[in-house]
Amino acid sequence: MKILKLKLHWQILIALFLAVLFGYYFPQGIRYTAWMGQIFLTALKMVIVPLIMSSIISGVTSMGSGKNLGRLGGKTLLYYISTSTFAIFTGLILVNLIRPGVGIEMGFTQSVEGLNEKAGSVNDILMRIVPSNIFESMVNGDILPIIFFAIIFGVFIGQVGDKYRVSLTTFFEAVFEVMMKMTMFIVKFTPLGVFGIVSREVSRNAANLAEIAGGMAIYMLTVVLALGIHAFFTLPMILRFVAKVQPFKHMNNMVTPLLTAFSTASSSATLPLTMEAVEHKSGVSNKITSFTLPLGATVNMDGTALYECVAAMFIAQVYGIELSFLQQMLIVITALLASIGAAGIPMAGLVMLTVILTASGLPLEGIGLILAVDLPLDMMRTTINVWSDSCGAVTVARSEKEETNIAYTKAQF
Repeated sequence: MKILKLKLHWQILIALFLAVLFGYYFPQGIRYTAWMGQIFLTALKMVIVPLIMSSIISGVTSMGSGKNLGRLGGKTLLYYISTSTFAIFTGLILVNLIRPGVGIEMGFTQSVEGLNEKAGSVNDILMRIVPSNIFESMVNGDILPIIFFAIIFGVFIGQVGDKYRVSLTTFFEAVFEVMMKMTMFIVKFTPLGVFGIVSREVSRNAANLAEIAGGMAIYMLTVVLALGIHAFFTLPMILRFVAKVQPFKHMNNMVTPLLTAFSTASSSATLPLTMEAVEHKSGVSNKITSFTLPLGATVNMDGTALYECVAAMFIAQVYGIELSFLQQMLIVITALLASIGAAGIPMAGLVMLTVILTASGLPLEGIGLILAVDLPLDMMRTTINVWSDSCGAVTVARSEKEETNIAYTKAQF
């Protein structure tokens, strides 16, 4: 019973440790525990669409005039584009310095099903923003058009008469409060969900652990090192000197959602926990969190953008393709646009990598090289995505002169 009294992030850490042991040593028992992870993820996905809709609409209506929305939206997008660009260039520099693809044997590949069907273009991604049928987008869980519709709907609530404006504003605020209550109930079961998810994945990949740790170690090290620089240097510097807050105090507040992001490899599934931590622990207003975080969970993918750049360059190195400076810049731009269109779900970055390879003229079959190690890297880059989203909310809040729980005092600064 004492474990129940521990803070949630300690419960998740214990669950992670036990899941690795259980999945590796008792793979036959996974069929009795995997259902916990499946139900947990399904429950989180259940609240995502109504939570995003209600939070964005209530956030937009609380901003008042369209001028306020434009200012806030501009700051948010500037942060997202800037940090994703920093992340991509960090990955590009390291992959050119370390050159992990040189000397890799071509036999180290796995087949990937359905690549041609999933390969698209940047234009396809951008065209998905405006929904032809918002209800179809809700059913399919296509978040980008849902966010677009919610912003437009929230703006035009402010254009109708007071009678309808007050009623609609109150309604969506009430829905948002109910969804947060539901989310907090689901969050209580996070350790059980994490145990079910991680133990299943460990048992599934147990036979490949030695292979993963060996042949692709330099490639993995390159990605992890680049992610680490972005997480522990670039983003904290933005918090320290732009937002003027205490970066590692904010990181401590974000431990639970970051561990959940690592365990589930889904920034969308982690969104409810991120919103709760940023608002109630770091002290960012609901007006900011309800707008920036749902948007960030869809369009701000620093870790994914970094990973896609490194992976594309790695595949080019393995195939002996020398890319010019302009070709590498094409990868940078395409990685930025592809990360915006990447869904906040597991393996989405792998699918979006097909866009970059197609645009750069690199072989799609090269994805088979990195498939074996994609799961642990997916978990890591998702954690960076969520960390960057939370930093964005804090930075935008501070630019709006909000006082937070993590701001430096004048004496400290």
